[in-house]
Amino acid sequence: MTPGRVRLLTWNLFHGRFDPPRRFRLARPGERLAQFSAVLRRLEWDVLLLQEAPPRWHDDLRRELDAGGACTPTDRNSFGWLRGAIAELAPDLIASNEGGSNQTLVRAGWTIEETRVHTVTQRPERRQMLWTRLRAPGGAEVAVANLHASVRSVPGSGEQVVDAAEHALDWAGGLPLVFGGDLNHSPAREPTVFDQIADRLGLAPATPGDAIDHLLMRGLEVVEAPRKLPDSARAIASGGRPPLQLSDHACVAAVASMK
Repeated sequence: MTPGRVRLLTWNLFHGRFDPPRRFRLARPGERLAQFSAVLRRLEWDVLLLQEAPPRWHDDLRRELDAGGACTPTDRNSFGWLRGAIAELAPDLIASNEGGSNQTLVRAGWTIEETRVHTVTQRPERRQMLWTRLRAPGGAEVAVANLHASVRSVPGSGEQVVDAAEHALDWAGGLPLVFGGDLNHSPAREPTVFDQIADRLGLAPATPGDAIDHLLMRGLEVVEAPRKLPDSARAIASGGRPPLQLSDHACVAAVASMK
């Protein structure tokens, strides 16, 4: 950890699944949690934004990663105990019907001082923005907004992202802000969304190209711009066979300096 700097990481966990899914393979209890935890332990981050994270994993992830955390459930969380029991054994069979959550975790030394939730939309799926006010080891504060936005085919989804960013800035007041997560929009396909966010709200830079996972910043100095990590960052050994990929999303990392 470098004083005055914050290492940021965002990752959509694909509901704790492999890519490609192994639909007819049963999992051992706790197997997928252990695999994802192992990857997250070896990656460098101070602040971690997770989407499509199994809600039942939250306390275990905090313990496994020695981290503080906040969590808000998103969609499909009725009868959570039953969904979780099925997902524990057949995660690729139940897929997104397990239910999801956004989770923000912080390494030891960092603390979560305040948590708020903004409901971006209820239809066709409930989308929640998890907003936290964090305190760094040196005492500086930064706000972090963690969003899994609607897919681009949903009418008005781009406007929902901009609206969420405005809410996050309003709540941040004069604090630096990280607005990130799986925004389901890319600068290559929806440049106007990111033009609005940058020009009107001052949040930048976007992960380039067709990336939909982002770590946009305001009030922070970008030391290492957001970038996709290689597939090897989320790979696990597979008994002499080619490595297995966790999630269908790449991890996106960035480093910022707190002014």
